[in-house]
This record gives sequence, structure tokens and C-alpha cells, in this order.
Amino acid sequence: MNCNVAVMLMHDYLDDELTHDDVAELKLHIDACQSCRTRLEQLERTEALTHKLMDSHIAMTPQQSAHLTDRIMSSLPVKRRRTGFASWVRRHPAVSVAAVFALVMFSSFLAMWQQESDLTVRGADLAEVVIEGDTVTVPEGAHVKGDLTVENGKANVLGEVEGDVTVISGSLYQASTAHISGEVKQIDQALDWFWYKVTHSISSLAY
Repeated sequence: MNCNVAVMLMHDYLDDELTHDDVAELKLHIDACQSCRTRLEQLERTEALTHKLMDSHIAMTPQQSAHLTDRIMSSLPVKRRRTGFASWVRRHPAVSVAAVFALVMFSSFLAMWQQESDLTVRGADLAEVVIEGDTVTVPEGAHVKGDLTVENGKANVLGEVEGDVTVISGSLYQASTAHISGEVKQIDQALDWFWYKVTHSISSLAY
């Protein structure tokens, strides 16, 4: 037990509101800590004086009464009040951990979104895909089997893609000769990118 906890428990101890175990732990700390022992003695003297004045009905002037009140209040340990949010967190630890994990993951993905700038091309069949600089082209007459993903670049689809075409932080040109059998997705916002990364990671784990 540290001194801060001991000071908080002293008032409850004087009011006989502590459990037997808390009393034993508090006494063990006080026996070893001179500072807390002195503090408890001061509180005990203040409480004894208060009871004595109440029992003897000693008449006091308003100034004396105010002075005594100030002494008593200054001697009492300050009790920390638990906020509503803190209490909710203590009652729902699993939800709190999940929320913190989601926040950390989103922050990490957001940092990655801001840092990534290199061209990335992914797909199961890239044999007929032409890459020049930051431009990825599916030539007219070419046939790409499976999904095609282009990050941080330009996608020019002139031929056929038998799957989805996803462009992240880039542009997409689809010619009249192009044919895409799957979905066409352009991701330009961090939140959309985050959701794409999460679903893509889950899909990768599934296979």
C-alpha cells in the first residue's frame, strides 16, 4: 500500500467503515511509515477534540467555530471521485480493450496511408500487364484472369479483366474496348482504405 491510498483510507478507518482486511493492511503500512502515522495521529486528535466539544456543549463564537471547521476539513484526506466514464470502463473491460485495439489499429493504418507512395501492382495474372513509370496498362486485346489492384498509380484498362479492378490513391481510365467482369473500386479516402485493408487481410487469412 502506498501513502496516497493509506491517507484515503484513514477517514473510513476512523468512522469504522473499513473491512477487517483493509484495517490490517492500513495498520501494517502505518507501523512502517512515520509520515502516515503522524497524519493518523493528527486526525485522531482532531476527531477527539470534536467529540469533546460536542459532548461538553462548550459555547464557541462564530469565529472559533469557523476556525475549527477549517482545521477539520483541512485534516481530512481528499477522496477521489470516480467519473462516470472510468466506472463504465471498469464495468466493461472487454469492450474497452477492443475499443483501444481498434483505435491503435486505425492509427497505424492511417500512418501507413500517409506514408505509402510507391507504385504497387497485385494480381494473380500479370503476364500481359504493361507497367511504365506509375502507369499500369491492360493493353487492348489482353486478357487478365483474376483481380487486379493498383496502388499509388494510374490504371489504364483497354483490354479484358476477368475479376475486380481496384485502384487505391490513383486514377482509373476504362476504354470503350475494355471489359471488366467484376467490380470497379476506387479508394481515395483513408477510412475507405482502412476498411479495404482490414477486409483484404481477413480474406487472405481465410485462404
